Amino acid sequence: MLRHVHAPRQILIPTLVRIEPGALDGVGLHAHQHDLRRIVLLVSQDLPESLTRRLTASLAMHGVEIQSTQTVLQASFEQAQDCFASLPAGAQAVVGLGGGKALDTAKYVAFLGRLPYIAVPTSLSNDGFCSPQSSLTLGGKRRSLPSRMPFGVVVDTTVTHAAPEALWWSGVGDLVSKVTAIHDWKLAVEATRTPMDDFAALLSDATVFQFVGHPVRDPAGEGLLANALMLNGVAMEVCGSSRPASGSEHLISHALDAISPQPRLHGLQVGVATYLVSQLQGQGTELIGALLDRTRFWEAFRDQPLSRQEWIEAVRLAPSIKQGFHTILSTRDWVPEVARLLVEDPRLREVFID
Repeated sequence: MLRHVHAPRQILIPTLVRIEPGALDGVGLHAHQHDLRRIVLLVSQDLPESLTRRLTASLAMHGVEIQSTQTVLQASFEQAQDCFASLPAGAQAVVGLGGGKALDTAKYVAFLGRLPYIAVPTSLSNDGFCSPQSSLTLGGKRRSLPSRMPFGVVVDTTVTHAAPEALWWSGVGDLVSKVTAIHDWKLAVEATRTPMDDFAALLSDATVFQFVGHPVRDPAGEGLLANALMLNGVAMEVCGSSRPASGSEHLISHALDAISPQPRLHGLQVGVATYLVSQLQGQGTELIGALLDRTRFWEAFRDQPLSRQEWIEAVRLAPSIKQGFHTILSTRDWVPEVARLLVEDPRLREVFID
């Protein structure tokens, strides 16, 4: 009798990694060295023209042809599909330059076209620039779709340092969420026998402690944050799920996206939710609070405080956002405790209004 053998899941991680000042000017050299001579370029809509010029000059210097350049207006499945349909014959790689919309779209186009993808983020607002998913709208609703891990990650820390500080704070918020996400993962293992990947958990957890050593917005800190966010994406690829990087704090953020008339940056919402959830979990609060204090994260809300009522409603809705995804919020009704913390916690009451 023939026995059916399941093929092992292939783990893809970046081959090319350059995280340093001036890295943008080396993209052409790296593409040439990896024999990627014909590329398709997707760029963010509001990207400074100087950055596009630097990239195109680097490619031209090393004989890399840009077969087409497309501006990403919105991170939608529909636009990604259109970009894929118009891929030139003979294209050897897709390069995404800019923010999350362009990178998620480029990543998905590369996935559809089975082409290598090079991510060139111009800010460090979240870990999406190196993850196995693309966050795209489908029929107007936000979806996380399976995608292609980058073949290359090129982060020019001089460029990311010039991005608005709110984007830096957003990246910090997304990074600290790994503390509560890993704890939620362990709770899910105990409660529902969710599979655990110890290496992925260790990798994701270690990125936070790496950044804690120098949580400063200078060239060294910029590089540490970029490395940490990239390795969070790798951790998700290692275990084949979002568990190392996403837990109850992300569910709260997704609920806010659904109910708030003006959702904040993903990482800003996630950072606040992480601090809040850590208190429900009874772990990590001191580490998370100190890191958010040292990076001046709370200043992101100084001029635009958060709505207490919106957040209470988001916590109520969060457990229903992702079916079968067990977190601390699945264990009981936490709304009364959250309502109390938003009023009594010294850090939280400074950033919330009624």
